[in-house]
Amino acid sequence: MVANQETNIYCKDVNQLDVREREKLLKPYLPTKPLKVTKRPKHQPIRMFLKIQLHFIVFTAMHMLFSLYIRFRQAFHIILDRIFALLYYHHRAPELIRQDIRGLERLPQHLSVILEMKQEERGLAGLEKLLDDVAEISAWCAGAGIPTLSVYERTGTLKDHIERTHRVVSSKLHSYFGPHVPTLQIQAPHIPSFLDGDQSGRASSSAGHLSVLLLSEGDGRATLVDLTKTLAEMSQRNKLSADDISLDLIDAEISESVMAEPDLLILFGPYVKLQGYPPWQVRLTEIYHSQDNCGVGYQVFLRALYNFAKAQMKFGR
Repeated sequence: MVANQETNIYCKDVNQLDVREREKLLKPYLPTKPLKVTKRPKHQPIRMFLKIQLHFIVFTAMHMLFSLYIRFRQAFHIILDRIFALLYYHHRAPELIRQDIRGLERLPQHLSVILEMKQEERGLAGLEKLLDDVAEISAWCAGAGIPTLSVYERTGTLKDHIERTHRVVSSKLHSYFGPHVPTLQIQAPHIPSFLDGDQSGRASSSAGHLSVLLLSEGDGRATLVDLTKTLAEMSQRNKLSADDISLDLIDAEISESVMAEPDLLILFGPYVKLQGYPPWQVRLTEIYHSQDNCGVGYQVFLRALYNFAKAQMKFGR
């Protein structure tokens, strides 16, 4: 009852006020600025349709131009490879290989290559192709007078068949050099090496020596991690001072356990993909790859040697 009476009194008092007084009474409770009502843009289906079609036409034109560029580049490299195949081919004769590189001012003393065993080539056929590629590159290096070749294959298939690799490479050298075959050594980190494995006894040191080193993914970052752990443990046991740990020490240990740094690294794939190659050994290595190339070829090998001969080595202090 009291609330109803107060309400009636308030209504009578308000009714007695004029319009201005009512506005003055409500003004403190009103917002300072009127709220802006955002208007939704009207849909324009024709303009949106034309915009989508324009984007589609531009995308299609860019795709076509890029496809034409790729096709022309592939055709150019195919023609270039054919020309090189006609002008320069070894015919399994070391004399022709030496003639092809006769004008080069320098050659790498340690050549390294990266080979890949693809998923669709797994099995006996893939292994045979991989071994044949290793044997061909070994014969080219022996013919060019390159004493050291390191072959990196990520999965370690070659290291699992080191004896078979030695037989295939030795047979290939016989097909190239005939009776005067250079001595051959196949080795891998932490695995006994095969030296002078020519059972026929026709290997001759006067024809030169070729050392082939087989590498896998386990010889890369894992080796650096193991070396770091070993040096840390020796330092904790006071067997090695922290001041004695230097780049020269690490380089000497890695060179002894894995391999020394190669002068030239050849990639026979279309892209620069190292696939876990030992990172410490490529600090100053010249890396060569041929665009649109998807296999081991003598032309790529020869162009890599020409590129290495013209490269300028600038070592910082």
